[in-house]
Amino acid sequence: MSEDQKTKILEVLSALPAPGGGDVVSRGMVSDIFIADGKAFFSISVPAAEAQRFEGLRQEAERRAAAVPGLSSAMVALTAERRGGGMEARPPAPRPAARSAPPAASRPTQPPQPPRAARQGVEGVGRIVAVASGKGGVGKSTTAVNIALGFQALGLRVGLLDADIYGPSVPRLLGLRGRPELENGRVMRPMEAYGLKAMSMGFLVEEDTPMIWRGPMVMSALNQMLREVAWAPLDILVVDMPPGTGDAQLTMAQQVPLAGAVIVSTPQDLALIDARKGLAMFRKVEVPVLGIVENMSYFVAPDTGRRYDIFGHGGARAEAERLGVPFLGEVPLEMAIREGSDAGAPVMAVQPDGPHARAYAAIAERTLASIEASGASVGKAPKIVFE
Repeated sequence: MSEDQKTKILEVLSALPAPGGGDVVSRGMVSDIFIADGKAFFSISVPAAEAQRFEGLRQEAERRAAAVPGLSSAMVALTAERRGGGMEARPPAPRPAARSAPPAASRPTQPPQPPRAARQGVEGVGRIVAVASGKGGVGKSTTAVNIALGFQALGLRVGLLDADIYGPSVPRLLGLRGRPELENGRVMRPMEAYGLKAMSMGFLVEEDTPMIWRGPMVMSALNQMLREVAWAPLDILVVDMPPGTGDAQLTMAQQVPLAGAVIVSTPQDLALIDARKGLAMFRKVEVPVLGIVENMSYFVAPDTGRRYDIFGHGGARAEAERLGVPFLGEVPLEMAIREGSDAGAPVMAVQPDGPHARAYAAIAERTLASIEASGASVGKAPKIVFE
């Protein structure tokens, strides 16, 4: 069935005119088409410098693909990754012959560089906070969910964006199933659990469906989940970033006006090395580092009450002091946290008065204080009207 649907998508797209003549299919602009759970995914190759001009074409391709029988929706990305079909950017002009440099006194003054383009905010969202880690497996997503619930316990209206396209965890952590509904035909309504608004690629495809995407498609999907979702009104949106410091993380940090980033690490030296990389990345793109969380900090045996520092202890605190950033707190390695996460019942929601929830609540309070200290205080979200 999916092969028939792919053929039908190509048929309807072959009637979509391409700028400069022809259609997007015959011009070689359409990538391979991936279909999962009644949703189609593909990209359209356009010149990198003119992506904004092709947004209308992207939306029309998405609308036509979604109308194919048997499909519920489509997600189309713009990418400049492919070449050919006459859509590539013009080659640079040949360089003039080299000349000897004039004396310093006679050199013309260089014109001032244009300011870097302002990062576009998300309408209806007060502040955006990234929760990141230098590597996977440190409990970043569990920390992000519980920090979001900690913000909510402080009286804030909170959303959670799962930005890990390849390994989305938020649906399982919040116990959410189903598909987001559409408002006005194209804006997705976020799923909700425990009072949190949430969006994740895991809501759009089955848990075991592999996402075999390159960087431009990932960023386009993230942009749609960020800007084509009815988040408003929110005081704060927590973004569970992909692990590492790759292209997706860097582009998100450069394009989204983050109020700051929380770095999650475990105590051992190897994890801290990767945490330093994440911290350095945010600093390079001028995103405030709100602090470091030490996860899996220690283990208390339930039968004896004896404490064990399985991965060492205090490494993240020492690293925070060395780098001059706040230490936000430590979270123990605890069965209740793991069991609650696997069951879609985070401890902040189901055991709000327990010791582990208190640890997350304190981290949320310190994070909020760090946001205010950085000058990006949380305000009420502006009103948004859908027409």
